[in-house]
Amino acid sequence: MSLFRNAKFEISIAKAGDLPIPDGPEIAFAGRSNAGKSSAINTLADHTRLAYVSKTPGRTQLINFFRLDCGAVMVDLPGYGYAKVPEAIRRQWVGLLENYLRRRENLVGLVLIMDSRHPLTPLDRQMIEWFVPSGRPIHALLTKADKLSRNEAAATLAAVRRELAGLGAQVTVQLFSSLKKVGMEEVEHTVAGWLNLPTDDLPAVPTGARLGAAGK
Repeated sequence: MSLFRNAKFEISIAKAGDLPIPDGPEIAFAGRSNAGKSSAINTLADHTRLAYVSKTPGRTQLINFFRLDCGAVMVDLPGYGYAKVPEAIRRQWVGLLENYLRRRENLVGLVLIMDSRHPLTPLDRQMIEWFVPSGRPIHALLTKADKLSRNEAAATLAAVRRELAGLGAQVTVQLFSSLKKVGMEEVEHTVAGWLNLPTDDLPAVPTGARLGAAGK
């Protein structure tokens, strides 16, 4: 069984006022533009185009809702950190993100996507600052970990964990690679815990999963 497989699109919205009536627990996915958020969602759902992968960062301007088989909802938030976007649009996106993350009553946790080569940017930190007061969990995925050597990936993971240690158990961190499909099981077990779902039927989290090319 896979928690995210068979996710089905439900609705896209562009304004906070258009948010659907809460119906089941929601897990939000957020991340800086070009950090690999759409690729991570597609990999977890085993669907090549469930989340649109744009060649121009910042093009995904909507909040997209996908229903999972368990009844929960995976929510794909607009990428932040867009470089070539008019200021008025940027403010609209920021307002939409902040409104959803701070006020959505059935939101149970945030999966925060960060490029493992450039983690904890100022905008990543802002996202964490917005969400931490809610008391809900954050699970950070350090994506594109296949682009690092094993030693580099391990060092980055340790450094990010140290930096976020002050937030305690509310924040967890892992490595992830959409290309090599490494880290999928850990995400599923973490989110299943948020949803109080049994994990016996989920694929086991492998030990010693390899990241980075051999010989690096």
